[in-house]
Amino acid sequence: MHTTQDGRAWEAVGRLEISGEAFCTGALIEPRLVLTAAHCLFDPTTGERVAVEDIQFLAGWRHGRAAAYRRVRSAAPHPDYVYTGGSSTDRVRHDLALIQLQHPIRNTTITPFATDAQPGKGARVGVVSYAHNRSEAPALQELCQVMAQQDGMLVLSCAVDFGASGSPVFSFDENDTPRIVSVVSAKAQANGQPVSLAAPLNDLLPALHDALANSGDKGAGLTTMAAGTRRDTGAKFVKP
Repeated sequence: MHTTQDGRAWEAVGRLEISGEAFCTGALIEPRLVLTAAHCLFDPTTGERVAVEDIQFLAGWRHGRAAAYRRVRSAAPHPDYVYTGGSSTDRVRHDLALIQLQHPIRNTTITPFATDAQPGKGARVGVVSYAHNRSEAPALQELCQVMAQQDGMLVLSCAVDFGASGSPVFSFDENDTPRIVSVVSAKAQANGQPVSLAAPLNDLLPALHDALANSGDKGAGLTTMAAGTRRDTGAKFVKP
């Protein structure tokens, strides 16, 4: 099983650089498609979409170098995701986005991850992410559990931090093969303990594919993130 902390075991996980000011985590599920959190596509200051030309995917980013660099052709949040307004749980359970790269990543060391069905309560999962305390290499956190399925979202015992938004949540089969089952949306607290909230894939991927195909998103007319001090497009604080 890929429990190593060595980022080389997770080359298909990468940093999403956003306007040179923020970053999220994303993962390849096809040679040209990156799965991440929908809120990573929005400027937290203005609430407007970030221009796709200001987003770059750095596959296997590790200590200043990436296994592959790709610009973004188009991006789409889940059609039911609303960045502003609605309840926190509504935002979390639809906090998914697909990003289409300008060119596919075809590299023998970078293999896209398969996806799988939503894990049940008590299932063993792991999160691979970049965050401000490990922003230069991805790492598999100590395996954690699905604590609950609440209002269409997953509550995980995994503790996450800013920059972990969009991180893939993996389940492991009997052969310890990792498959993406969810995406980290937010950090929270439950009974005084740190937890993470995640958007399960369930049957949402087809809608994501449709949204991407119909987006016509080339970045034209979209508002870029405001210049300023680099900030992490971090998970929001909510309490389950």
